[in-house]
Amino acid sequence: MKIGVIGSGSFGTALGSILADKGYNVILWTRNLDQARSINENHINNKHMPDLVLPDLLKASTDLIEVVKDKDMIVSAPPSHALSGILRQIKDHIPTKIPIVSASKGIENETLRLVSEIFESELPGSFHSQLSYLSGPSFAKEMVRKVPTIVSIASKNEATAKRVQEIFSFKYFRTYWTPDVVGVEVGGALKNVIAIAAGVADGLGFGQNTRAAIITRGLNEITRLGLKMGADPMTFLGPAGMGDLVLTCCGEASRNRTVGFRLGKGEKLNEILGSMNEVAEGVKTTESAKKLADKLGVEMAITDEVYKMLYEDKDPKEVVKDLMGRDLKREGV
Repeated sequence: MKIGVIGSGSFGTALGSILADKGYNVILWTRNLDQARSINENHINNKHMPDLVLPDLLKASTDLIEVVKDKDMIVSAPPSHALSGILRQIKDHIPTKIPIVSASKGIENETLRLVSEIFESELPGSFHSQLSYLSGPSFAKEMVRKVPTIVSIASKNEATAKRVQEIFSFKYFRTYWTPDVVGVEVGGALKNVIAIAAGVADGLGFGQNTRAAIITRGLNEITRLGLKMGADPMTFLGPAGMGDLVLTCCGEASRNRTVGFRLGKGEKLNEILGSMNEVAEGVKTTESAKKLADKLGVEMAITDEVYKMLYEDKDPKEVVKDLMGRDLKREGV
């Protein structure tokens, strides 16, 4: 089986590593020639995982068309803001009737489209039944280290979901399928916003009580928006909901939590982002999530405050003060 993976960041590399470890021939697309050489010659992603050895069956190429042409499955894992442009380049070169798996997280700033909506807008209708979306509690480096991990595979087509589930399932990587594409997409995007808030609380020196409060109320926000968009509420209690939220809010390897932590320590956003080697999706997603919540009339207090902190330079201490000073209300609303 020949598999093309679009995106050579940590997560794209990790997914490619699992598939190559399982015995599939995997080629990874990167824009960076030096990175491609490092993967092909030394089996190391020198930019994102310099301390980990990748499987021999994982190769890399700087030719995007080569990566998707004549493949048996495509895995897409670029930053969500780059997705539309990539899909426009490859849509005439993707083989028909093959599974297409998206692992990008986010909401497009200009259009407020979920990643699934970007795929359905940019690709012809003949591809839609082959689309699926992977999300869940999974740090990339742990996946490459073969740490036991579970994720969700969402697709509107049951046969596609089960096929992708079968391809990805391995001795240390377990997948659960679901038809709830919207729920999986909303959970995967918004957990990054809540993780920034959790990181801020940690950076300010608050304790486990505060983190638990942010996770709990953050899940409430995510669920509220998801329900408004037609998601199944049970999805938010699974791997792509609570599972991913807890990991992203608590794990030190979380890029979005790191952004929040450094903000809480007093650093400026531009300095933080300029020093990072990978994209923290939650920064852009915060803007989209606020716009989408406003458009749909959904109250999202944590998201609002994170937006003010990121885009209006609000003091993190004032964010916490205002969240704690909100009007009292019944649990669950």
